[in-house]
Amino acid sequence: LVTACPLFPPSSPLVIFKMTKTNVESIAVGLRDKRGHAVTKRKLAPKHKRNPIKKEKLSLQKDVIREVCGYAPYERRVMEFLKNSLDKRALKLAKKRLGSHGRAKIKREELSAVLRRVAK
Repeated sequence: LVTACPLFPPSSPLVIFKMTKTNVESIAVGLRDKRGHAVTKRKLAPKHKRNPIKKEKLSLQKDVIREVCGYAPYERRVMEFLKNSLDKRALKLAKKRLGSHGRAKIKREELSAVLRRVAK
């Protein structure tokens, strides 16, 4: 298909090619103009749904294990920091031991809840 373009003079016609997709399932992977080779998308297994009954059983098991084993040394140290109202220091220690900020915040809240329960 040959057409004239307003940007180019009529003496140099612009050739337009219609692009067709050869494989319907294939998708180009990559960023914009640096596309990689065409790959087929895999069918993933459905994600598991959380069962509330199993969650209750699991929490019961965790409570029993916590009673028998007690707290890890870093958890006891975090609890000491929380007793002395050094929340930021407790968060830093938990973050160093657990590896991420989000997990550290959850652990700090869990241990502060334990201290509140003991204080009552």
